Amino acid sequence: MSARDTLKLLRAYESPNVTFIEEDGSWPIVWERARGMHVWDANRKRYLDLTAAFGVCAAGHANARVVKAGQRQMSKLLHAMGDVHPHRLKGELARQLSAMTFERWAKRRGRTIFCNSGFEAVEAALKTALLATGRWKVIAFEGGYHGLGYGALNTTHREMFRTPFARQLGKFGHFVTFPVTDKDAVEVTIAVEDALRTGEVGAVLVEPVQGRGGVRIPSAELLPMLRRVCDAHGALLIVDEVYTGFGRTGRWFACEHTQTVPDLICLGKALAGGFPISACVGDAALIERAWPISEGEAMHTSTFLGHPVGCAMALAQIAEIKHRRLVDLSAASGKYLLQLLGEIKHRQLQCEVRGLGLMAGVELRTADGGPATNTALQVIKEMLKNGFILLPEGGGNVIGFTPPLIISRGQIKQAVGALSRVLLKIA
Repeated sequence: MSARDTLKLLRAYESPNVTFIEEDGSWPIVWERARGMHVWDANRKRYLDLTAAFGVCAAGHANARVVKAGQRQMSKLLHAMGDVHPHRLKGELARQLSAMTFERWAKRRGRTIFCNSGFEAVEAALKTALLATGRWKVIAFEGGYHGLGYGALNTTHREMFRTPFARQLGKFGHFVTFPVTDKDAVEVTIAVEDALRTGEVGAVLVEPVQGRGGVRIPSAELLPMLRRVCDAHGALLIVDEVYTGFGRTGRWFACEHTQTVPDLICLGKALAGGFPISACVGDAALIERAWPISEGEAMHTSTFLGHPVGCAMALAQIAEIKHRRLVDLSAASGKYLLQLLGEIKHRQLQCEVRGLGLMAGVELRTADGGPATNTALQVIKEMLKNGFILLPEGGGNVIGFTPPLIISRGQIKQAVGALSRVLLKIA
């Protein structure tokens, strides 16, 4: 089947609000296969993937260790019974996640609620906060993205996602500014503390780096300040590391840049390298206080909870990241990427470069400071023609870089060189 035939099928049978298709055929490409850093489309053209497919393929597309783990598990046990009859790997992965988080951070055990997608991990955290504190409101941040399920949607800031469904939402999210300077962090923390004093707020939910919000990096003071005010008022600190986890920012988890230990951490995307599995991991004492012991019917569960194939691939993915020292590589490669991006100059455009590890963004603004959204989208489409996959972030004027952590310096140089040339050509 040709790419054109596939897009015809999607136009005819998929909901019209899902896949964006340009009339001239310039977007999207139809993926056929992928391995390592590269993707091949239905026309056999090869692309360098600078997105890691939404940050999922941290150890590379179709990583051999991860694929083999999934294949072995599929041939042995394809499906188990989530919250009823468990399988061995679910226990092993829960123990591994505890060791990687709360045991490593604070010498305390962690407990895991397994889920399928990132927003479900966030919703598990929100439920935990309500059960643990008895308070129904949650503080979230402007620009934040925590998924589109009806629970998580209360804390996702962008109006295009929330407004059409506002009448059906619980409206328990209260938004404050996402601070990028130390001064802003102090002011925001004061606002958070004022909200906590009402006695209605049970949790603060934050991304250590806003990904879809435009690769926005907060003041280094933010997380430690939030930790202090949450402790002072008996609220929980939830970090959403669905995007930033597993080495993306040059640490295993982005909260480690400020040595901040959360109460709950939400994980997904790169957890299994391509299989839909996520997790909410919390301090064991907190989880035990919030959730009752099961008496045969779980209060929070799903058919595919802790899926055996997902658990097998997650264990293999974690082992591969450790074996190849990809967290350290992400930190070093990220510095090199930022250095090269910072050398891009343009007469008509303002280019602001920011990033942490291999999570970087180039924000394009016009000469008068307005968002150069159309230019950014043109650049991304032209880069696709030239064999590079990129995505827009923020309001559309930020070109995001979240490549697989295995990217080489040569590939980084090749990609940034192509971007520089395309910017000159288009603008």
